[in-house]
Amino acid sequence: MSASFRPEAGRSDAGWIRLAQAVAEVVPPDQVDGVWTFAPLRREGREWGTAVLSRVDGERRRIYTARYALAIKGKERGKFEATVQEVGSGPVEALTRLLQEAQKRIDDEQPPLPVSPATWFATFDHGPPR
Repeated sequence: MSASFRPEAGRSDAGWIRLAQAVAEVVPPDQVDGVWTFAPLRREGREWGTAVLSRVDGERRRIYTARYALAIKGKERGKFEATVQEVGSGPVEALTRLLQEAQKRIDDEQPPLPVSPATWFATFDHGPPR
């Protein structure tokens, strides 16, 4: 991923790359019209990250949260878990309200950073994370 994508400089992008791969298995990347990432949390040898995605499906907009947990230290280093869940839908023009509702469900005080879907999904086209 490019340096402009990184939620926090100096941190690995492995979790985000693998999360983009997991999302692409559930939601067609060419249908995603928005991606927002929250700053990842690191604690006790693990990293957790959350992204919110928007997808237009006909006359409805669907909002998804995608989360990952990555072991970055210890015996389980490299163990990765991801979930992708639809958390809301509404009229196409209701994006702002749907994002606010998704942020409430995530319970994060800091606003997410917007990332272009092309940039976010292109990251895993360069091979597996190291």
